[in-house]
Parts: sequence; C-alpha cells; structure tokens
Amino acid sequence: MQEFLARLWRGLVAHVDAPLLLITLLLMAAGLPTVYSATYDANSHLVPQMLNMAIGLCAMWAVAQLPPQKLMRFGVPLYLLGVVLLILVFFFGIKVNGARRWLSLGFTRIQPAELLKIAVPLMLAWYFHKHEAVLKFRHYIVASLLLLVPFALIAKQPDLGTAILVGAAGFYVIFFAGLPWRVIVGLVAVASAAAPFVWTMLHDYQRKRILTLIDPTTDPLGSGYHIIQSTIAIGSGGKLGKGWLEGTQTHLEFIPERHTDFILAVFSEERGLLGNSILLLLYLLLIGRGLLIAGKASTLFGRVLAGSVTLSFFTYVFVNMGMVSGILPVVGVPLPFMSYGGTALVTLSVGIGMLMSINTHRMLVRP
Repeated sequence: MQEFLARLWRGLVAHVDAPLLLITLLLMAAGLPTVYSATYDANSHLVPQMLNMAIGLCAMWAVAQLPPQKLMRFGVPLYLLGVVLLILVFFFGIKVNGARRWLSLGFTRIQPAELLKIAVPLMLAWYFHKHEAVLKFRHYIVASLLLLVPFALIAKQPDLGTAILVGAAGFYVIFFAGLPWRVIVGLVAVASAAAPFVWTMLHDYQRKRILTLIDPTTDPLGSGYHIIQSTIAIGSGGKLGKGWLEGTQTHLEFIPERHTDFILAVFSEERGLLGNSILLLLYLLLIGRGLLIAGKASTLFGRVLAGSVTLSFFTYVFVNMGMVSGILPVVGVPLPFMSYGGTALVTLSVGIGMLMSINTHRMLVRP
C-alpha cells in the first residue's frame, strides 16, 4: 500500500516545479486575507476566491502534464476560436459601462479577450517553431499581423488594459524569436512619430486618464479620485503598516475597486513598506524562475513561449503597481494571484502550468 501511495505521489508531482508552486502559493496566501479585508464579506468574495484558486491550481497541474509538443497543437485552434469570439462580441456582445466585452451564452457570460492572453503567445510560438529552419524577415511581418488582429479587436471594445497585455505577450514571442534590434529601434521611432495620431484615436475617458496622471488634483472627485486615494493609502501604511483589518482608507471605502485592480493599495496600507518589499521579492523570484526556465528550454517553441509568459507576468505587475502608485494611467489590469477574480486567476495559473510543462519535459524533447 505504501509503495502504491508513493508511486501515486511521484506521478502527481512528476511535472510540478516546486519553486514555481511555492511562490504561487505564497502569493495566493497573501492575497486571500487582503481580499477579505477589502470586502469584509467571506461569503460573497473570500469563499468564491478560494474556489477560484482551487480551480486555478487544478488547471495549472493539468497543463503541466502536457508536453510542449501537445501544447503546440492548441495554438492554432485556440487562436482562431478567440478571434471568432472577438468578432461575435463586436456584433452581439453585451455592453457594460460603455464597453462591449462580454458574450452571453445564456447560462453565463464569457470575456473572449481573456482567452487571447494564452492563445496569442501559443499561436506565435507555434508559428516561429514551424519556420525555425528558414526564419526570415517576412515571418516577423506575418507574426506581427497575427498579433495585430486580436489587439485591434480588443482595443476596439474598448479594453485598453487587456489589449496591452495581449499585445505585450505577442511582442515578447516575436522578440525572443530573434527580432533584430534595429527593427525594434525603428518601431520605437515610428511609434513616437505616430503618438499624435494615436492620441486622436483614443476615447475621451482614455485621454482624460492620461491627463489626470500628470496632475490628479485637477479633478480630485472625478478621474483623479482613484490615484489620489490609492497613493494616500500606500503612504499611510508607513514602514510596517497599520495591521490586518486596520486600514482606514480601506474600511471607510475611500479606495475604489479595492478587492480587484487596487488591491495593492489595501495591502500597502495594512502591511507597509516591509510587506510591499516581500511581495515585490516574490514577484521578482517568479520572473527570475521563469526566465531561467526559458533559458534552459530545449526547443525554440519552449524558449519563446516561456519567455513570453514570464515577461507577461512582469507586465501585469509593472502596470498594476505603476497604476496604483500613480506613475501610469488607470487601466483594468489585476495584480497576479492577489486580485479577486476567477478568469484572470485561471489564465495566470495556466501560464504557470505552461512554464512547469516546458521545464519538466525539456529532457524528453529533442532540440
């Protein structure tokens, strides 16, 4: 019996990367009490979040069992499905707060843009792996067009936060596939020159967010309210924080979206500089582990996919922390494994599962 249990245990953990799992669990452990403190309602938020985390961990384990060769097969169908769903959202989507992002299935609603966070890097990694032997500049052009289609559809909804994440994930694949630096410099120059044109294409509320970033006090009760209240909460935490459930900005409900996008403000007020330093260290360890896995990958597919997933985590953290601390405009980007929400948490868990798959199967894949 003991031998059977030992064999079963070895089978369960064979494709689990212990450092990644430990870091993920520590982040979740930090997130749960913060979600409870932000909402003070165990039934409506804490229990569902625990269920979301359980589903995410199961998804992580399931994806980790799949070797990279099988992951590769999901690239094209997931990408095509995601693009089709985005087109359906454009025509039949549900409009909420001026944005058409959701698609009703009758019994539930889905946000197809979340699928593209996984589908786009998978698709582009498959594409570059397929043409690895004869990779030319035209392949980078095709990859850019494959990225531009979902990016434009998501930005049109409008959902700038998700569009940034999808665009960044796709760009990281192209970058790790060997995009020349002279092309990157040229793209930066073109983007800078096109900035005035892009400004005219932004929605009014998006332009207002950028202007508010420069001086939030110009509209302290309107568009500047989020930034002002979150920075007050971060600053009032001091070195050691006020303690769990003791945050005044949180419990007097000054912080908006405090259990989702602005959960860092709640954590900062209660845990202070020390808590933030530990949290930042955990994210740095996660990103470092991911880049290490990317560097050791046996194939181009594994290398570019692991690199993209890892830097996508960096983008999540950088954009969210920058937004909450007032150095970036307010966009809807959650803090990984901390913010409340099921879809984003499962998507991030799938990303961790991909890293585990690439790492634990690399000895079984021929370069």
